[in-house]
Parts: sequence; C-alpha cells; structure tokens
Amino acid sequence: MWRTLRNRRVMLSAAIVGGLVAVALWPATIAVDVAEVARGPLVVTVDEEGVTRVRERFVVSTPVSGRVLRIELESGDCVRRGQVVARMRAEAAPLLDERTRAEAEAALASAKAALGRARADEARAHATLAKAQRDLRRMRELAASQLVAPHEFDACDAESRVAQETANAAGFAVRSAASELQRAEVRLAPSRADATGRVVNVIAPIDGVVLKRLRESEAVVPAGDALVELGDPGNLEIVTDLLSTDAVRVSPGARAIVEQWGGDDSIAAGVRRIEPAGFMKVSALGVEEQRVNVVLDFADRSAAMRARLGDGYRVEVRVVVWESPDVVTVPTSSLFRHGDQWAVYAIDGDRARRAVVTVGHRTGQVAELIAGIAVGSPVILHPGDTLVDGARVRRRDSR
Repeated sequence: MWRTLRNRRVMLSAAIVGGLVAVALWPATIAVDVAEVARGPLVVTVDEEGVTRVRERFVVSTPVSGRVLRIELESGDCVRRGQVVARMRAEAAPLLDERTRAEAEAALASAKAALGRARADEARAHATLAKAQRDLRRMRELAASQLVAPHEFDACDAESRVAQETANAAGFAVRSAASELQRAEVRLAPSRADATGRVVNVIAPIDGVVLKRLRESEAVVPAGDALVELGDPGNLEIVTDLLSTDAVRVSPGARAIVEQWGGDDSIAAGVRRIEPAGFMKVSALGVEEQRVNVVLDFADRSAAMRARLGDGYRVEVRVVVWESPDVVTVPTSSLFRHGDQWAVYAIDGDRARRAVVTVGHRTGQVAELIAGIAVGSPVILHPGDTLVDGARVRRRDSR
C-alpha cells in the first residue's frame, strides 16, 4: 500500500514537471498592430517650406545726390502713381581744405596757360592757311595760262587743304582748353543759394503699397540710394527651394497645395517656373545640399487676399508629382526588405505569413501595391526583427 502511494506521488510530480516544461517551450503569441490592404486615391507630393513674396516689387531710389528729407510714409500705406514719396534738397558744395584749394588753383592756372597756347596755335594755323590760299590763287592763274606743270598745281592745292584741316584742329583745341578752364573755375566757385535750396520730388512709379521703408530719417545720400519698396500685395507668388533630386520630378503647371499658413483650410496653387540654376544651402544639421528655387502661383488670387497673406509670410507647400484616383494601397510601415524585394507579413488565422509584394509609388504613409496580396488582407504594421514566417500572432486590441 505504501509502495502504491509513493508511485502515485512520483507520477504526479513527473506530470507537473512535464507540464511546466511544455508551457516554457510552447511558442509565445506576439501582439501586433494590424491594418488592411485598401483601395483608394493616392497622391505623391514633394513637401517643403516656402515664402510668399510680391511678384513685382519696385525700389524707389534717389535720382541725384543730396539731402533726403524725412519720409513720412510708413509700411502698409497706399500710394498712387505719380505721388510724391520722398523729397530731396540739393546740398552745398563741400568746403575745400588748404591743400585741395591749392591743387584747384594750380589746375586753374594750368588751364589758363593751356588755353593761351591753344589760341596761339590757332592763330599760327590761320596765318599758314591764309598764305596757302594766296599761293593757290596765284598757282591757279598760272595754270590757266599753262605756265606751270599740273603736278605743281596739285601740290599747291594739297598744301592748302592741309592748312585748312590744321586750322580746324586748332579751333577744336581752343574749345577743349576753354572747357577745361571752365571746369577748373567751377571747382573754385562758391555754391549758388538758389541751387542749394532747390527741392527735388521723388515720385512713385506705380499704384501700390509701401512694403518697406528703407530710409526714414533725414540724411545726406548719394545718387541711387534706395528709399522705399513698393508693390501690389494682391499679386503674390510663392518661392520654395527644393532639393535638386526632387526638383527634377516637378514639372511646370503641376498642382500644389499650400498648408500651414495660419488657417485651417488649404489653398490651391500651381507651379509656374522652375529656375534653371541651383545653389548650395547648408541645412540645420550642417549638411551641404544643392537646392533649386521653384516659383508657384495661387490658383485663386482672391483666396490669398482673403487669407490676409503678405510679403514674406511662411507657408508649407506640397507639390504633386503623381496622383491616381483608384489604386491598391498598403501602409508604408508594413513594408520591409526581403533580399532585394519588398515584403509584408499577412495574417492567416493566428499565424504571420510572409508575402513578397511589388510596390509602385510611395509616400510617407502609404504605398501603391501592384501585386502580391489581395485587397482587404490584414497586414502587420511595424514588423520587428523577432517576427518570422509562421509565428503565432494576435491583434494587439484583442483580449
């Protein structure tokens, strides 16, 4: 009897140990997130930040050097074509220091001497011309009587022509010397009171709005100094710099979507121009990137005005490079590489089955599924390295 009881205890202990070993070696069930292969529209876009800007901006500059008076216009003020946007007053000539004045006086004396020499050369040239003309008249009378050879008459005529051109050149030299003398005298002449107080009006070339007031206070400025920027805020465009590898995928006329501009709705736009030259830009991470400017127009100009967008506002642009209204899609997070092919894990009952698929266009969220799995099939999202073909799985939301 005691032997039978001991055998039962041994058998019970062996059964318990065997059950524990079976539980330990039993394949664990992996909790996974699941999504279904669906059919619907797919839009592939290139996303980048952009900046709005006035398409045609005009920089009003000073026509002459002088003192610009205080500009009363402010940014946002409306102006009409021909309206005075700034006023300038001519400044008196700067005072000459002792050394500069001495140089100017020496230049004046040199100009007077050059004029006297030019006039003396002119008088000598006219005297030579008068003698040559008298000789030509006598030679013409002798030639009429056939008392001189023809070549002698030709030589006398040539000397008369040379004397005439020499006199003309002497006259030009006199006028040039007189101009040099006048310039030297002007440098030493005092400024006129009427010229100093003269006011020059700077007018607006277009109807528009003051975008920037580049100079506000009164100051002496040179000719060509920028004063204000004018433009039409209703005529806006968007410029965004895309990676050169993305820019080659974009075509003029492509549809674009403007988002994150400050409102809840998106604004339609279109690509107008892709600039032919790229440039290098250093990213926030310090990486050198080749970028290309892409210019977009709003599809509805009034929409930009209703959104109260202005010059230099930040927006986010999504340029459409491919779209289709009806394709089979699969979440991008379910894809993984199997050799040199794409694959997903589909759920067959409570098992994960690897399926090789053919993928077309992709976005950051979904990808076009060309072949490999049927519509409506559940696939595992974010498959981990521990997941293998045939593994036991369960949906994460199931109990």
